[in-house]
Amino acid sequence: MTATRRASIPFILVTVLIDMMGIGLILPVIPSLVGEFTTSVEAQAYWYGALSFTFGFTQFICAPLLGALSDRFGRRLVLLLSIGGLGTMFLLSGLVGSLGALLATRILGGALASNISVANAYVADISTPDNRAKSFGMIGAAFGVGFILGPMIGGLVGGIGVRLPFFVAAGLAFVNFGYGLLVLPESLAPERRRPIDLRKANPFAALLGLARLQGVGMLVTVIALTNLAQFVLHVVWVLFNTFRFGWGPPEIGASFFAIGVMSAVVQGGLLGRLLETFGERRLVLAGLGSATLAYVGFGLATQGWMMYVIVLASLLSFGVASALSAIVSKAASETEQGLAMGSLSSLNSLVAVIAPLLGIPLFARVSRLPRTDVWVGAPFFLSAFLCATALGLAVWHFARERARAATTRRVAPKKDRPRRSS
Repeated sequence: MTATRRASIPFILVTVLIDMMGIGLILPVIPSLVGEFTTSVEAQAYWYGALSFTFGFTQFICAPLLGALSDRFGRRLVLLLSIGGLGTMFLLSGLVGSLGALLATRILGGALASNISVANAYVADISTPDNRAKSFGMIGAAFGVGFILGPMIGGLVGGIGVRLPFFVAAGLAFVNFGYGLLVLPESLAPERRRPIDLRKANPFAALLGLARLQGVGMLVTVIALTNLAQFVLHVVWVLFNTFRFGWGPPEIGASFFAIGVMSAVVQGGLLGRLLETFGERRLVLAGLGSATLAYVGFGLATQGWMMYVIVLASLLSFGVASALSAIVSKAASETEQGLAMGSLSSLNSLVAVIAPLLGIPLFARVSRLPRTDVWVGAPFFLSAFLCATALGLAVWHFARERARAATTRRVAPKKDRPRRSS
């Protein structure tokens, strides 16, 4: 392991950890903060949806641009500027006095929160293709730990004051900025940098370019459907569990804690063994199958404790994202890692925009039913359908890639075989 990697991997993990902690810190209190400016539960729900939509849309627009900027100017500068800007967003969010101002801070935050794509490109710079999935797994583990600590601390601090978690999140971001300023080295050598191509940095063009990478193709749709299923779950999780089981903030925080623990355990401890056992492609397929069953289980659950059992049983689903990211990263050239990872982040942001438009109206409709009615779980059944579709497409894509590789192996020797003289 090189000195650069010793210095940089811990920082990248801390960056992702603090980013997720910051988002997790404010997760339990954003609805309450919105409630300060609204007069009904319905208005509160729709404004919360508007904030989620805005955050995701600005991430979608800005993620490829941040990745392209890091390909041109290096990862360090872009990471530090985005971390400092994210801290500013948290600070301003805690000071706002109107919904318009809060919406503006979410625009700023969405643009700067795309630094996860730059962090992924940084890791790709310093990892070999064989170790890349494990490296992304470490990022996933940091993501999970942040998701463990953030909502838990946010719930406790939010009990003191609704705005206090925003100031704590800002403080963490500024500490992270200072830490990076002192210890973070650059991972992208000057000779590997390239000019910014605004056509490729366009989020829609970036997605098309991602789909054209050799060996990726249909996987872009698989990633989109998988993430859309997950984001639909995210946007209705609190609403569903509150409605069906009567959960309050402590129970909601505990459920996020359980999900974060599973993510950290799988991606931080078990991912290497899972990759050795299944390989990247088989792990994707097994994980998507596990996730499909989990979504159905969530929708059918009749007792709150069942949600925890389902989270525990869906262990393989927590390795899908890292395996897919590794496949995409291997398909991209060394000079386009930032753009490729930015495109993935942009794709995630796009589905984060779509998810509230699907999940919230669907839940609003079924919430008129008795809370024990099976169709109250309709948003989770939608997620199961999306995930099952992704599984089918992944099976088809991998089968086609195997057939293509087999054809190449059969044809190659014939090209090299010398002709007999007549």
